[in-house]
Amino acid sequence: MNAPRTVEGFGVWDVILKSAGQLRIAHGVILGLDFGAILGLGAALGTDVHMLGECLPAIEAAIVRKMNEQLQAR
Repeated sequence: MNAPRTVEGFGVWDVILKSAGQLRIAHGVILGLDFGAILGLGAALGTDVHMLGECLPAIEAAIVRKMNEQLQAR
C-alpha cells in the first residue's frame, strides 16, 4: 500500500527510518519533524533532496497524527 516503488522512494523511506528521532515536541505533544535535520541527513546519504522535500509534508502529517493518537491513548 505505502511501500516505495522507485529508487527515489526507497531513498526517501531510508532517510525517514534513519531520522526517527528528529521530532519537534512541546508539552508532551508532537508538533512536527525537524525538516532541516532530515534534509541534511538526506543530502549526506545522497538521497534526492528535492523528492524528499516534496514528500516530507505528507509524511510529517501522517507521523504526527498517528504518534499523537498513540500518546493520547495512554
